[in-house]
Amino acid sequence: MTSMSASSSTPERRPAIEGRPAAAQTSDVTISSFSPASTPSARPRSANGQFVRVRPQEETTAPDLPVDRYLDRELSWLQFNERVLQLAADESVPLLERARFLAIFTSNLDEFFMVRVAGLKRRIATGIAVRSPSGLEPREVLEQIARIAHDLTLMQTRIFDESVRPALAEEGINIVRWSEIEQAEQDRLGELFRDQIYPVLTPLAVDPAHPFPYISGLSLNLAVILINPKTGKEHFARIKMPPSLPRFLKVRRATASVTSDLFEARFVPLEDVIAAHLDQLFPGMEVHEHYSFRVTRNEDLEVEEDDAENLLAALEKELTRRRFGPPVRLEVEADLDDHVMELLSRELGISADEVYRLPAPLDLRGLNEIADLDRTDLHFPPFVARTNADLAPAESAKAANLIGRIAKQDVLLQHPYDSFSTSVQAFIEQAANDPQVLAIKQTLYRTSGDSPIVDALIDAAEAGKQVLAVVEIKARFDEQNNIEWARKLEHAGVHVVYGIVGLKTHCKLALVVRQEPDGVKRYCHVGTGNYNPKTARLYEDMGILTSDPEVGEDLTRLFNQLSGVAPRSKFKRLLVAPRHIRDGLVERVERQVERQQRTGDGYVAVKVNSLVDEGTIDALYRASQAGVRVDVWVRGICAIRPGVPGLSETIRVHSVLGRFLEHSRIFLFGTGADREAWIGSADLMHRNLDRRVEALVRIAAPGHVDQIFDLLERAMSGDYAHWSLAGDGRWTRVHQSSDEQPLPDIQEALIAMHAKRRRKARR
Repeated sequence: MTSMSASSSTPERRPAIEGRPAAAQTSDVTISSFSPASTPSARPRSANGQFVRVRPQEETTAPDLPVDRYLDRELSWLQFNERVLQLAADESVPLLERARFLAIFTSNLDEFFMVRVAGLKRRIATGIAVRSPSGLEPREVLEQIARIAHDLTLMQTRIFDESVRPALAEEGINIVRWSEIEQAEQDRLGELFRDQIYPVLTPLAVDPAHPFPYISGLSLNLAVILINPKTGKEHFARIKMPPSLPRFLKVRRATASVTSDLFEARFVPLEDVIAAHLDQLFPGMEVHEHYSFRVTRNEDLEVEEDDAENLLAALEKELTRRRFGPPVRLEVEADLDDHVMELLSRELGISADEVYRLPAPLDLRGLNEIADLDRTDLHFPPFVARTNADLAPAESAKAANLIGRIAKQDVLLQHPYDSFSTSVQAFIEQAANDPQVLAIKQTLYRTSGDSPIVDALIDAAEAGKQVLAVVEIKARFDEQNNIEWARKLEHAGVHVVYGIVGLKTHCKLALVVRQEPDGVKRYCHVGTGNYNPKTARLYEDMGILTSDPEVGEDLTRLFNQLSGVAPRSKFKRLLVAPRHIRDGLVERVERQVERQQRTGDGYVAVKVNSLVDEGTIDALYRASQAGVRVDVWVRGICAIRPGVPGLSETIRVHSVLGRFLEHSRIFLFGTGADREAWIGSADLMHRNLDRRVEALVRIAAPGHVDQIFDLLERAMSGDYAHWSLAGDGRWTRVHQSSDEQPLPDIQEALIAMHAKRRRKARR
């Protein structure tokens, strides 16, 4: 395995691993890979055997490019979640991690419906929906979402019932139904019900005196049909599963020891235990039937900042409204009675295509509880991040002087392989405690509830330092947390601002101003990930620590723009959205076109979470038409069509999913000594480039540029497991060589490479 350092030349495309046959392409759980038409008249067949209708798109502003050149973003996102499902089905993945991928799939799909589907429905209802760049009408997109989402959820339940649950049982972890446990176990759960569950339940009946209750979003509920034995009249009642209780209750044997309890665990769904004791909730009534169901609501936020005198108060008001958003999906047990189905649909205003009939148990987010079991043999191998070798060549109990090291050289970080706590977090903490530090300025988008970063900023303010926190309180689904610690910061004397009206502040920046013998010096961090110590252990991100005066000056100007009024700020080593990133990236792509025409070695590489922006995609298409090699490493949504003759023959698109969530954004240009590498917070989406404050920084140190180019070379080489996108929109999993040997995992390879780098640094 080669080291992270690379030569200055751009890697040649290798069709196969040296000394091994070319990788085989496999697709294990392909059920919904969408295949849009290459021409408007085509009717392609998707991987699950269903046909996809594509209508011709109106003429675009780029008449030299085909009108059908974009894949649909919503359907591409569903394909991403299908890739998550493929990991859950992969028996080479540790078993409890497979269970966690099933839970992640559920959470991902929930958010997709709460935001994307809900937004699409709202635009259709208000008459402002327009045809998507892919050429699909809004209602066609909804129809295809419904079809594919139904297929995916059914596949998820099959993977759980036929693969994951039996495999768990073989390891002594049994998820069973009430009828499958012994009488003595039922008796013990009965005691648990009386002591801990019954007191928190609130059964709600529906009759002339009790209207149909409000069903909160994502809550799991029991629909109960009761019969009055005196009158024979039928009644409906609803019971909400308390979110404070575990999703799966542990069944304890009378003779179980600590060891046996660990390796022979049995779990029963909460709703099963409640259903078995309905007679205690409705004494004097006969329980006729009961079914579980779950509602998903529109939970996107709408805050008119221009009209809000106090953004905090406006947002808090909107958060209370979120719980009452209109339903967009109803999940029910597969055998739900038609009469009950009609009642739920009528009262919730749900149409037939919004109903998802699934085998029980519903809401597999609860599998996170199972995945958290202390069974190291069923998890990924233990991994502990180490301090970056440039910050501390040798591990020590004594913290390294980070500011002193940053003063000598730039430090390139890649989390979680480089420890966040001993780099970025320690940088802020040391700055807060350094008497020579005059000021700290930082953007905060998402952070943990007990964030040491926030604590350090508070300590700095209390020590008399000038502290500015640019807080984005509209970070989706983290709004309430952000409001709470924004107020905590304000009470401690931190200057808290909420950025620029109409724009989300998504950039990841920290600036430390320090008084030194030769004058004031600025120390900076520019990253791709949030200042969150918890997610930094799970998300792959990059960052640069530097004392370069140009970066310091750029960050000073940007913070002044965020906290004050400086609309015409110009930057030297930064590209800043919404004014500069799209144009800056397109300009550099066009330079590679010129280079290709001169020397024949033009090269562009992009690593992002999502690639949707049409302007950037068109620039990449034109680069490919000129012969420029274009590599795209994308985690989620991708609207570009690679490998299309005459359009994108030199474009390749790969995706990597694994134990860490690929989150860094990287942009590379060139092949020679003048290569450019940029990292930052911006995905190639409209929201990032037009409606957010984002920042990219150019990496200056040649060795760091080599490292980043080498990273992209490895990911695109075909030597490691990945998914590959074809021009028709299909994703193919490539995780075996042609002789059916497993391809190595790039994340595991990076763990080994970073460990090797540390060992070399200690010598």
